[in-house]
Amino acid sequence: MTQIELRGVQKWFGAVQVIKDLNLSIEDNEFIVLLGQSGCGKTTTLRAVAGLETIDEGDILIDGKPVQHLKAADRDIAMVFQSFSLYPHMSVYENIAFPLRATRMKKTDIDKAVRDVAQVLRISDLLDRRPSALSGGDMQRVAIGRALVRRPKAMLMDEPIGALDAKLREEMRAEIKRLHVKQGSTTIYVTHDQIEAMSLADRIVIMHEGVLQQVGTPEDVYGHPQNLFVAQFVGSPVMNVAPAAVSDSAGKASVTVEGAGEGFAFPSELLSKLNGSAGKPLSLGIRPEGVIVAHEAAEGFLPAEAHIIEPLGSYDIVDLKFGSQMLRARTRSGFVAKAGDRVFARLDPTQTHFFDTASGQSLGVKL
Repeated sequence: MTQIELRGVQKWFGAVQVIKDLNLSIEDNEFIVLLGQSGCGKTTTLRAVAGLETIDEGDILIDGKPVQHLKAADRDIAMVFQSFSLYPHMSVYENIAFPLRATRMKKTDIDKAVRDVAQVLRISDLLDRRPSALSGGDMQRVAIGRALVRRPKAMLMDEPIGALDAKLREEMRAEIKRLHVKQGSTTIYVTHDQIEAMSLADRIVIMHEGVLQQVGTPEDVYGHPQNLFVAQFVGSPVMNVAPAAVSDSAGKASVTVEGAGEGFAFPSELLSKLNGSAGKPLSLGIRPEGVIVAHEAAEGFLPAEAHIIEPLGSYDIVDLKFGSQMLRARTRSGFVAKAGDRVFARLDPTQTHFFDTASGQSLGVKL
């Protein structure tokens, strides 16, 4: 079992604090993804766990034992970097075997360990090649194999597939997930790519300016964002967010998006769930799939003009203009023929979120 825990971790670079009171528990065999923009502190956090960065305050525990004062070599953790960092004069076999030879392991044991890892990574036929004869994806597999061969307590990965092209990244995402399921090692993975995070993680840790914003399963952070940053960072395309006001209209709730003119009809229970926030300016959030589009007028639908259409194969993203307000909708491919077409749309109440405009925090209202 390998559990990792960070308690009140603080880190400064000079006068700049890059990690602010970080508390996080990672369970045995869990695949955790640290997700955030460049400069948010995710890589520094990973390097602190690895022992490549010292922390200024707090504790890092592995299996319940503090390790912040231990050297990287004494933590029994393997790390895979974005750059492949392979020895060019060595074969694939020698690159993978190198960490074991450093521990003076028996030659027969090294050979078995290398070939076992190569089989898991599907590179058994590449063992005699030099790195210069490999593709980018194969080189990354070798780098992962070199980390795995020691059977470390935990695997740390710092954007390991960021340098690959789109097709290879897709293939390597599947390989890394398959490898994690097969090996069952505790893994911390750093990325700024939300697609990687959503597809790989058991839980996603979202960071912004050194502060942990939300921890949850991919479904949690996508469907129940705790604040506006998470709402607009997770998801592609991003969640629609607009100033809005909620009012009582003949016993029913009416949600008026700033600049849209008319209000969208919502169930009356929204008024009670807002706990007195009705009538105050709020921020409404809804993902494009929650904007329902129709060609004909119907109850609850407001008129809109198609502004820009982005064909994405199996579906389209359509920018809809309500007065001066723009909302993006997801429709089936070709549903809206061309820009300028008049359509009708409503908001799905079950997919609508409300945030406090001042603090950015979710009001936790679900219908």
